[in-house]
Amino acid sequence: MTLVADLYAAQPFWIWLGVGVLLLAVEAMFSTEWLLWPAVSAGLVAVMTAVGLRLGLPGEVAVFAVLTVIATILSRRLVQKANPPGQDINDRDSRLLDQRARVVEAFVAGRGRVFVSGAEWAAVIEGEAPEPGQDVVVKGVSGSVLTVRPAV
Repeated sequence: MTLVADLYAAQPFWIWLGVGVLLLAVEAMFSTEWLLWPAVSAGLVAVMTAVGLRLGLPGEVAVFAVLTVIATILSRRLVQKANPPGQDINDRDSRLLDQRARVVEAFVAGRGRVFVSGAEWAAVIEGEAPEPGQDVVVKGVSGSVLTVRPAV
């Protein structure tokens, strides 16, 4: 334990960096979303000590705690904005709804192909069929076939 105390006294940067890396490794293993921001906060305290701002262990722990709380609160807002409630990010069908797609193969007898979300999909059209290169909007998903309508 004296080795850690001696290392902290000489180079607190390495202790805080180690705490941050350890928290980040646990976050990567379990994907909880709760340890990412403490890991970032530990990294910021490490940078703070590396540039010469030394507050002592109690001060650095207090800065770490405050940064963790602030980052966690701000991240909740960001996560809610990026992933609206009630929408499962793993449900590709609901993510495709109302997305713009580009026609890549002309519609013949109401069937064609569109490109959306990084992939080409079979599609059926509601309404007048657009030409290749024009945009459509996804209105439904049935298996691997999209129902689209012309974009306005």
